[in-house]
Amino acid sequence: MALELFAERGFDSTTVDDIARAAGMSRTSFFRYFPTKEDVVLGHLDELGRSMARTLADRPVDEDPWETLRLGCRAAYENAPRQALSLGRMLRDTPSLKARQQEKQARWQDLFIPEIATRLGLSDDPRDPRPRALVAAGLACLDAAFQAWTAADGAVGMEVLVDRAFAVVAPRRG
Repeated sequence: MALELFAERGFDSTTVDDIARAAGMSRTSFFRYFPTKEDVVLGHLDELGRSMARTLADRPVDEDPWETLRLGCRAAYENAPRQALSLGRMLRDTPSLKARQQEKQARWQDLFIPEIATRLGLSDDPRDPRPRALVAAGLACLDAAFQAWTAADGAVGMEVLVDRAFAVVAPRRG
């Protein structure tokens, strides 16, 4: 319902009161479910991050860490639903929403770093930038792929775009 309002009126022009009214609830009830209006759109990202962390942990332990990140990102967005295109457009057009998305993805780093540190043969030491740099680069590739997927209106599969983004940063060896 909220997504339909956003599509019809735009994210910034749709108020919390509009969403609550359309859902048949009070403003107070709305805030019991969603801390912010942005979370109506991006609430799923917390679970997506946890799912990606599980995917990374399930990959073979001897796999190259960059490959683990690439395949984890591919898995997260395989068969991305068409409604994700609406999300991509809203992110492109709404700075506050994009900022909230980046905040949520920054939390993903904390989920992924221990797994990548282990794969690099390192401890999860916050003073060592290597695991954080690798994870940040992988998430930047994912973001670039999602932006390209949105720009292409989903005509090219996310998995193809993820592969292209990861390959330009660190081409596969062999």
